[in-house]
Amino acid sequence: MRVPIVAANWKMHKTGAEAREYCRGFRALVPGDFPVELVIFPPFTALGAVREELEGTGIKWGAQNAHPEREGAFTGEVSLPMLREHGISYLIVGHSERRNIFGETDDFIARKLRAALDAGVSPILCVGEKLAERRAGRAREVVERQLAAALEGVRADEVGAIVIAYEPVWAIGTGVPARPEDAQEMAAFIRRWLADRFGGDAAAVRIQYGGSVKPDNAGAFLKLPDIDGALVGGASLDPDSFFAIAKAAVR
Repeated sequence: MRVPIVAANWKMHKTGAEAREYCRGFRALVPGDFPVELVIFPPFTALGAVREELEGTGIKWGAQNAHPEREGAFTGEVSLPMLREHGISYLIVGHSERRNIFGETDDFIARKLRAALDAGVSPILCVGEKLAERRAGRAREVVERQLAAALEGVRADEVGAIVIAYEPVWAIGTGVPARPEDAQEMAAFIRRWLADRFGGDAAAVRIQYGGSVKPDNAGAFLKLPDIDGALVGGASLDPDSFFAIAKAAVR
């Protein structure tokens, strides 16, 4: 059975001191035998503090972004080898804010995903349609394009290390989540697509839902048969709120 995975994407929030305080409060909430994988994605500047507070607890941490090259003249960028020094287990790839604000292309996202796998880091690949695309009946088409581009060249024996996060763009940070039936329909479509592409190895791939997930609606998404967890934004900034969502993923 796939182990549920619930992740906190802090985006551009929390100093190192704030991250340290959060982690101390959060780890006190989580029992040692908690049956959900928990991952925190702090900003780069707080990675050291998060590692110091969470190392040895079973709670994992990751990076929100990375450049696909190992080194070079890329001012302001951070590479996977640099991030591995901070003990990361996961990397967010293809988030809609990276696609739409920073202009990251499908090709660039594919390079990031490949670099993560080569570095021994599990990518969380974000896919999802904009509101106009859903209204035009193109939601599946958009998600399929994003999947096909990002996973081009990925081998069947590698796909189990990848997590897919379905995040309808129109639901991220708006306070208006997708309907649970819409999330389940898309997650089931993603799972069928992965099975067609990778065969039986795709059964290990976990699919998260992301987009205005909160403690009061998390259960409606996390009990769906093809949803294995959540990628949480704003509601993850408070440790009690984030743990309430994580508890909703317990099976």
